[in-house]
Amino acid sequence: MGDNTASRDHIHSNPAFDVAVMEGGSKLFNDDGRPRTGNVVTATAHIITAVIGSGVLSLAWAIAQLGWVVGPIVMVMFSVVTYYTSCLLVACYRDPVSGKRNTTYSAAVRNHLGGFKYKVLGIVQRVNLFGTTIGYTITACISMVAIRRNSCLHKHGAAAPCLVNSNPYMIAFGITEIILSQIPNFHELSWLSTIAAIMSFTYSGIGLALGIVRVAQTGTIKGTLSGVSIGLHVTQAEKVWRIFQALGDIAFAYSFAIVLIEIEDTVRCPPAEAKTMKKASTISLSVTSVFYILCGCFGYASFGDLAPGNLLTDKGFLNPSWLIDVANAAIVIHLIGAYQVFAQPLYAFVEKKAAQLFPHSHFITKEIDIPIPGFSYYKLNLFRLVWRTLYVILTTLLSMIFPFFNGVVGFLGALGYWPMSIYFPVEMYIAQKKIPKWSTRWLCLQILSLSVLVIALLAAVGSVAGVVESLKDYKPFRTST
Repeated sequence: MGDNTASRDHIHSNPAFDVAVMEGGSKLFNDDGRPRTGNVVTATAHIITAVIGSGVLSLAWAIAQLGWVVGPIVMVMFSVVTYYTSCLLVACYRDPVSGKRNTTYSAAVRNHLGGFKYKVLGIVQRVNLFGTTIGYTITACISMVAIRRNSCLHKHGAAAPCLVNSNPYMIAFGITEIILSQIPNFHELSWLSTIAAIMSFTYSGIGLALGIVRVAQTGTIKGTLSGVSIGLHVTQAEKVWRIFQALGDIAFAYSFAIVLIEIEDTVRCPPAEAKTMKKASTISLSVTSVFYILCGCFGYASFGDLAPGNLLTDKGFLNPSWLIDVANAAIVIHLIGAYQVFAQPLYAFVEKKAAQLFPHSHFITKEIDIPIPGFSYYKLNLFRLVWRTLYVILTTLLSMIFPFFNGVVGFLGALGYWPMSIYFPVEMYIAQKKIPKWSTRWLCLQILSLSVLVIALLAAVGSVAGVVESLKDYKPFRTST
């Protein structure tokens, strides 16, 4: 099979081969000899899995810092900008002249922008992927602890202390991720992404429904036009830092460009991959934006200035307790899948580099066939087993040391949104389309990029201030109330 694939790669070195379908078969073999069977549905599931995550839980708090006027406007702005730059990014999947694929985000940057920016991108991308998996571990643990605490309160009464140690739950999440990390690549994740996407709708829908019911029951819409009042709940300085952190939280909620090219690489052709991805981006961002805005707004309307940092766990909705448990369980299941979606590009990078450096090492390159009853063989790679296991252990340990939800979420949003979702897509598009410098279109794109950069820098400062504030009274590994 390997010889046939090599011959096929040599003979069919242009994108025209993408239209060839094996007679009587269901797999589409592309110009590089790999079958790609993804479509609008699978791509949409991947994107929704990547987009709707822990970010949705902090949006009520974010709107509370910004107020009824600025909050929704900022959310709509992020949605529109993210969609626009996503369309620019997916257009960079293929080289417009040769038709050659850029199968990863980093490959697209290297081929469009050159070596230096490629190195910068590599650092930013890998740090962001690493940070995101830590953020997802923290959030999943918070939801598991919330379920345990909810059970304790239901059994012993609201006055019970119900102390819960989060460490066993983080370890349990880590063990689950170690097992799932042995899924070889992105192309084998469609089933997991589909389940995770369903879970996204589940807990987002529950959060939205609870907000609507609470507003309907009280008959009042809480909150103010300018957000949390200075002097009543926060000082003037804290108000400023929180506004900045809120921008980071919203940015994190829309940070999925980091895996968009990898998702595009799972899509069949014809039709053109960019066309499929634009449809998938339109559907997924439309759906998630509506959820985001409604969840954030109804959460703020329910709690006003006291909107919790995490809508379903941090003194947010408490009843009905069984429905809150369902929502938190859905969060955990979703983040189990989302962790893998964000970790796969990092796994692949290290494994590819290791194979290039040590091509004759059996430990790195050899695959051992392990029969699975009722299924085909599983190809076990010892390096993949060891490296991915160590990676999950590291992210779990760091999550146990720094379990700050809002601060971590805001910082990750600030760190990754501008370079991954704005700067590199804009620069690659300019290079691909050869847009003249200082032309009207070039100026508009640069103004967009610079504006979001300013927002990202402010968000980073606010998030760091939030983490520093949390560290003052924090002791690692302690049991929480």
